[in-house]
Amino acid sequence: MNMRDQAKGTGPQSKPSGPADTAGTANNIREMGAQNIPVAKGSNIHCLTIIGQIEGHMVLPPQNKTTKYEHVIPQLAAIEESDEIDGLLLILNTVGGDVEAGLAIAEMISTMSKPSVSLVLGGGHSIGVPLSVCTDYTYIASTATMTIHPIRMNGLVVGGPQTYEYFNKMQQRISSFITSHSSITTERWNELLYRTGELANEVGTVLIGQEAVSNGLIHEVGGIRNAMEKLRELIRLRKGESE
Repeated sequence: MNMRDQAKGTGPQSKPSGPADTAGTANNIREMGAQNIPVAKGSNIHCLTIIGQIEGHMVLPPQNKTTKYEHVIPQLAAIEESDEIDGLLLILNTVGGDVEAGLAIAEMISTMSKPSVSLVLGGGHSIGVPLSVCTDYTYIASTATMTIHPIRMNGLVVGGPQTYEYFNKMQQRISSFITSHSSITTERWNELLYRTGELANEVGTVLIGQEAVSNGLIHEVGGIRNAMEKLRELIRLRKGESE
């Protein structure tokens, strides 16, 4: 390389370099489905997605799309502590998954001090139901569905009465959370939970869009625009109260 090349900056030393954290950001997107907080420059809203199957203590097969609770919980703690984030937008399209992991995420979101809004797209099934209702305000797409059924397990059961009692207590935890974070009554919830004739080889109910609203599980039918507008409204109200 001659002096002219150095002056013009056309030599090997002048190769443009990207941001120093490009590799880290790409890794976060690949592993966690999100960039570092805040998500976008100048944005005060963090978008968290719950997709596929909620992975708990057991690692699921690699072909499954999963939401790992050990990834979500640190994000929620960081959102709560961040001065740059004022609200949480929760978007769900999940078939359910690990009961305790899903309930732990729902409990954590429900106890956050910052406003939160959820939007069910596609489906919020099984343990996705408490995740759908854990925010301050809830939306569901008109074509989205929610499958309600009692908790279940596969494989060998040792100690029938004891296992039944344990499952009964766990179901009570889920039912109590849902009825305390939505407008559905306990009687109506149990009716939907143990309904026969809708699900093949199982008891339960499938609610579509407006049906979830009519039964008191979700506040409104809407989309991303409605959810963002509502979240900004809740953020303004919170800031007004704190002044």
